[in-house]
Amino acid sequence: MKILVTNDDGIRAPGIIALHKALEGLGELVVFAPETVQSATSHGITYTKPLMTQQIDVTDSMSGTAVDGRPADCVKLAMEALWEERFGEGTKPDLTISGMNSGSNVGINIIYSGTVGAAIESAFLGVPSIAVSLHLKNREATCYDRAAEIARGVIDKVLENDLVPHEVININVPACESPDMPMPEIKVVDMNASSVLGHYDKRVAPDGRTYYWAAGNGMAFAHTAEGSDVEALKQGYATVTPLDYVLTHDERMDKWRERVQS
Repeated sequence: MKILVTNDDGIRAPGIIALHKALEGLGELVVFAPETVQSATSHGITYTKPLMTQQIDVTDSMSGTAVDGRPADCVKLAMEALWEERFGEGTKPDLTISGMNSGSNVGINIIYSGTVGAAIESAFLGVPSIAVSLHLKNREATCYDRAAEIARGVIDKVLENDLVPHEVININVPACESPDMPMPEIKVVDMNASSVLGHYDKRVAPDGRTYYWAAGNGMAFAHTAEGSDVEALKQGYATVTPLDYVLTHDERMDKWRERVQS
């Protein structure tokens, strides 16, 4: 199995390095990841400038293609050009894994997430995908290697059932601050549909202009639904949520036909 590995924190981020290590033995790992941090870029792609690429050695055991673009760019460029250059015409990955993101992607943050955006781009192009994110409480104390091992355990469980083309699974790993953290229980849960209670710090630049800096931890929601991904992650579960990129509101189709077609 050939696996495309990407992320939104950048190709040198600790999350992708740890996950790459944990994924060894699952298949042939091929890295196409952003050159720089692209957090919260959602599903944006680049049309107004070229996508520069370079081959880099990140660690002794991990090398890959750094793309000067967004996460969805990395997947789109890989599948529509670079993959065939490497493996031959008509070839595609068998699976895409995006992550491991430094920070959870649950609730409405799924929509903002570049990690999830990359996974959805893969699914849209016909290759099943898995997005992996890690809840952070204390960044300095985070044990990425153990968190990645836990993520691998959840991925293995997901892959016990064949993923079909266009399928995307969102995984979140609870905060991990010990190399001995036990494997958490896995829960399949809905996306929490509630706004994030963020705020902006107002500051003044040296030249006198006012600017605003986004603040908040991303896990303060106006409402946390019972049985949702937000609730389960806060309770220490590893969460699994199947996602879809089709935005049509099926339940309202007939109502709108009556409104505008009659």
